[in-house]
Amino acid sequence: MSATRFAFLGAGNMASAMVDGLLAKGAVAASDLSCLGGSGRTAADLAARTGIRLASSLAELAGGADILVVAFKPQQLASADPRLASLTAGKLILSVLAGKRLARLAQTFPEARALVWAMPNTPARIGAGMTAWCTRSPLSDPDRAAVETLLAALGTSLQLDESLMDIAAAVSASGPAFLFEFAAALRDGGVAGGLPPETARKLAVETVLGAARLLARSGTDPEELRRQVTSPKGMTLAGLNRMEARDFRGILRETVLAAKARSEEMSKDA
Repeated sequence: MSATRFAFLGAGNMASAMVDGLLAKGAVAASDLSCLGGSGRTAADLAARTGIRLASSLAELAGGADILVVAFKPQQLASADPRLASLTAGKLILSVLAGKRLARLAQTFPEARALVWAMPNTPARIGAGMTAWCTRSPLSDPDRAAVETLLAALGTSLQLDESLMDIAAAVSASGPAFLFEFAAALRDGGVAGGLPPETARKLAVETVLGAARLLARSGTDPEELRRQVTSPKGMTLAGLNRMEARDFRGILRETVLAAKARSEEMSKDA
């Protein structure tokens, strides 16, 4: 049985993460991967660094692929080459374009055998990503296996109904930025209390990392883990009381819903 051939239309950070993950896990050989970028050097640099093939044209890229990964900027979909409609006939299309729903993708790739929309997050760059994904119609077993192989190169994945993709993206795709902001605030709090900046950074980063690992591995609700840290009349309770007074949970809830609303707005763009 021949190996699945993946082609990447766009060669930015997410395409690079996918290529690196596929090669690191030995899921495919470099000879089964190809890429094509825009006017810059990202595709050439990716090919030179990883040994995958640099396609010289759109026809060459699509012609040698079983699965085409659409990884250019979302706003470029409106001006995508109209030849894609015929060049991708019979191909599986996997898009990582934020806000571009399956019905919109079907307009650009009307003859594709299957359409998949996936929303990875930035930890995918180190194989620790969380990717929500959906399909326009049920996938065949071979296609599902190929999609899962590709997404496993980025970390963990979860198939959802398309109606849940906006809120899922708000939690997992935007979520790292919210967590980074929290880590920065924790660091700044340490500095405000007298710690040297590098010391405060190390304490904040390792604390966030360790707490996330404990949450993931324990299977315990975050509220219970919080309770285990909190002593009556203790320092942790004093901090939590201030967070509650400022409605920390309410702010995060509004943050997530604002991201969801923006994702819904983006889906209305051409």
